[in-house]
Parts: sequence; structure tokens; C-alpha cells
Amino acid sequence: MNVSLTPELEALVRHKVESGRYLSASEVMREALRLLEERDKLQELRQEELRKEIRKGLDSGPAEPLDREAVKAKARTSEAPPVKLKRYFCEE
Repeated sequence: MNVSLTPELEALVRHKVESGRYLSASEVMREALRLLEERDKLQELRQEELRKEIRKGLDSGPAEPLDREAVKAKARTSEAPPVKLKRYFCEE
């Protein structure tokens, strides 16, 4: 397999080999591809987690209107019960 690189990427590969960290250009390319694969897998896991959270939100039902002033007034009273966590939106 032959791969064409831009002059900048060729210089980067050459620099990595000259630094002594890698023994050859092939080793640099293998490491680069391994890291690319690792990044792609991590991104896929993050997207799947995001899809799960979105689904959980959608399945929780519609948002309910929230009267900001009523919430503030209730919070100021000493008998304010703990807030039950739900999804709300503010009507302005």
C-alpha cells in the first residue's frame, strides 16, 4: 500500500522518526492509525450515551410550564417542601 502525504505531514513523520521516539515512518503511521481508531471508538461511545440520554428525556414526558415568581415566593417561605425534580420550561 502506498500513501501520499502532504509535505507538512511528511515533515511531521520525519521529525517523529528523527526524535528517536519511533524507529520508522511505518511505526509513526501505525501509531497514528491506532490513535485514530481509539478516538473514533470513544466518539461512538459518547454518541451512544448521548442518544440514551436523549431517549430518556423524551420518554419522561412533556415539560410543564413553570411560574418563576410562584417558585421564588414558595422558596422564600419556611414551609417550602423539597423540590421534586421534573422538567420545566419558563413562560415569559
